[in-house]
Order: sequence, then structure tokens, then C-alpha cells
Amino acid sequence: MGDTLHPVQLVLLVLFHLLAWGAAGHAVLTKRDPRSALGWSAALIFLPVVGLLLYLAFGISRTQSAAQRMLRRLAAGEPYIPLSGESPQPPEHIPAQAVLLERLGRRLTGQELCGGNRIEPLRNGNEAYPAMLHAIHAARRHVYLSSYIFAHGSSAEAFCEALALAAARGVDVRVLVDGFGGRFYSLRRPWAHLAARGVRVAQFLPLQLLPPKLCINLRTHRKLLVCDGVAFTGGMNISDHHVLSGRKGDVQDMQFRCLGPIVFQLLRAFLLDWGFACGRPEPVPVPDIPTESDGESLCRLVLDGPDSDDDTLNDLMAGAISGATRSVHIMTPYFLPSHELMTSLRSAAQRGLDVRVILPERNNLPYVHWASFRLLPSLLRAGVRVWHQPPPFAHTKLLAVDGYYSQIGSANLDARSLRLNFELNMEVFDPRFHDLLVQHMREAAGRGREMTLARLNARSLPLRLRDAACWLFSPYL
Repeated sequence: MGDTLHPVQLVLLVLFHLLAWGAAGHAVLTKRDPRSALGWSAALIFLPVVGLLLYLAFGISRTQSAAQRMLRRLAAGEPYIPLSGESPQPPEHIPAQAVLLERLGRRLTGQELCGGNRIEPLRNGNEAYPAMLHAIHAARRHVYLSSYIFAHGSSAEAFCEALALAAARGVDVRVLVDGFGGRFYSLRRPWAHLAARGVRVAQFLPLQLLPPKLCINLRTHRKLLVCDGVAFTGGMNISDHHVLSGRKGDVQDMQFRCLGPIVFQLLRAFLLDWGFACGRPEPVPVPDIPTESDGESLCRLVLDGPDSDDDTLNDLMAGAISGATRSVHIMTPYFLPSHELMTSLRSAAQRGLDVRVILPERNNLPYVHWASFRLLPSLLRAGVRVWHQPPPFAHTKLLAVDGYYSQIGSANLDARSLRLNFELNMEVFDPRFHDLLVQHMREAAGRGREMTLARLNARSLPLRLRDAACWLFSPYL
């Protein structure tokens, strides 16, 4: 009798099993990666209680559908305003080999290139933060800041003071912080006190228990600052780690100052995210602030995330690499590329192109770093050259192709960025800008160590087993 289940327990057990099987069916029907669908299905069937709770917390499909509905509604209601320099056809001075790539970006994003932009790289917080703070202090109309991490420290204090002063002089100041990144990476939240000083503050899908909102996997990874006619974007958060000072936790990164018509596209991107975070559409103002510049860069924003049924960034990067005729340079902190990207890289190298990948020697996410070792032999055998650059940890994300095309922004080459996060990248068609990025990547490689098959094969069996174990979970890292 002691082993007999109470009727209530039996009912709960049957209920959990039914719900788990239903969730497994949902995973099979909605997940785009078969490994992800298989992993979730196995967890739900064999561990119905734990698997169901994990699926509710980390399985993104339910929240993904909500995001799709809202963001599509917001985007559909946004009036289209032609920008100065925007071209309905590929500009005539694009080299012939770049025309197909321009067309690919236009088909995937539905956006035209806009010309007359100047994109300036700023290295680390040492260069980027003073320029960003100067733009905030100089703003007279609006200051819009979006960050995945806004961590406590002297840098955050400087930004908070500048934002509060801007609000005090009548500027429309808004700060959007990710609901997970803004809390997880800093126990103290300096941005939370800005509302008391006149700054409009919002969180992107904050985690909460009642009512339950535990969509941990649905995060905004976009980094963006728009101050009147100037904008900044790239991979840099707000954190003292980005100001290099010889400390153990320093993080290398690159931010980009943007001038020209692309600034208004960045403003529209912020307002779209703001409207989603606040749960209501935000009207897009007519661009009454000059966005002209003397730049020669043709640019296009690439917004990607689980609000789309397409793998926009993954397809665009794979297409750029597959169509390359001379060279491909990549720098990324997290390297767990999709099957399509792996095939494109191997094929480009096998065709005799100069394909180079620069990764950090040390990583803040060691399990991702270990998993990447499992992928390197296949690339090296195909002729891809891979370097590990020395510390501090490099968080920079760059792609440069064929002497003309570049891509910058927030997206990493891993499943989380390319399938789960809301990311913001920018295409840049400009040979001068391309060469600046390639020079930066080659300097980093010159300080590092090139990986070879001999070095990989010399690693001990325990290390290779550890790498393979991490690689098995790469769709979930």
C-alpha cells in the first residue's frame, strides 16, 4: 500500500506526461534545427517534469510567436520615408562582383542601400566612450541608447550622468536594457535610477515570476546609440571591462561612429525595439535633423531575430562567403558556425581564396571556446587559416569580403546569435572601410598564433574528449 500513488499524484503524473508529449510535438513542429528538436523531445519524454519546466523557460517558440506578431504589426504600421542617398537600384559604381551580393542583401532584408555615409571605427571603450559621451552632451533633440549589458562602474556612472543632464535640458532621452543581460551581468543596476531623473527607461522582456515571463532565450543583443545626427553601433556594451587598463578582465572590442542617412535607419531600429519592449507602437518622426555627410560608404541595416521565419544573417553571411572571389576575413569571439557557414568557408578555401578566421586565445565562455576546437580540423584541411589572438579577450565581430564588402554589428557566429537573439548588423560597401577592418584583423593575427593540424593533433585525448562533449551541445550554447 505504501507504494501506491495517491489519486492526486496519479492525475498530476498523467497530466505532466500529456503536457510533455504535447510540448515534444510542439518542438518537432516548430524547431528549425533537427538536433534542437531531437534534444528537446528526448528531454520532454524521458524527464517530463524537469523537461517541461526547462522547455517553458528556454524553449522560445511561444514567445517567438508573440514577438513575430507584435514586431510585424509595428513594422507594418511604420511609414516608409525615403532617405537622402537611398537608391531603388544598385548604384552604378558598385563593382560587378558586388552586384549580386547587394541584390542578396536587398532580397533578404527588403531594404535598399543608402549612400553618403561615413563609418568610423573606434577601438575599445578608450576611444568609443568619450566619443559617445560627447555626442550625448551635444544632443539637443533626442538620445536613444540600447544595450545588452549596462554594468555598474565608472563608465556606467559617466553615461548615467550624461543621460540625466541631457534629460534635464529637455532632450528626449530613452534607455532600453535587455531584461536578462541588464540584471545577470551586474548585481547593481545604475540604469534603474535614471527614471527618477527624467530618463525614459524600459527593459526588453524582463524576467518575472508573476505573471510568469521566463523567456530566457529571447534576448536583444543589439547595441545602439542615436544622438540627433550621429549614431554608434557595434559589439560594445556599457561596462568598465571595455576600457583597457591592464586589468585581468579587460575586453577588446570595436564600436563604430555613423554619420549620414544611415543614422535615421538606426533611429527607426531603436524605435521598433522600444515599441516592442513597451507593448505599443512608437511613431517614427520625419527626419528633420540633417544626416548628410561627406562619406562614401553605401550602407544597409540587417535586423535579425526570432521575429522572422528566415535566417537572415546566416543566409547573408553564407551568401557573401559563397560568392567571394578573392578573400574572406572573419573576426568573432564565439565561433560555432552553422552547417551552411561551415560549408561556405570550406568551399571558399578549396577554391583557392584567402580565407582567414581570427578567434580569441582565451574566452569568457570557455565551453564555447572548447567546442570550437572540434570544428577547426575540418576547416584547416580545406585550407582555411585560423589564428588565436592573445588576451585581453576580443569581443569584436567583423566580416570583410573581396576588398569591398564588410559587415559589422552585434552578431556572433554561433547558434544563439543566428537563431535566438535579436541582432543588429550593418552592411558596408566601401573599399577604404574594408581595408581598415582587414588591417585591424591582420594586426591581431600578427600578435597571435596560427593554428595548424599538427598542433590540434598534439592535444591530449582528455582535452579532445572535453572539446567534443562541448561540441555536442553547441546548438544550445
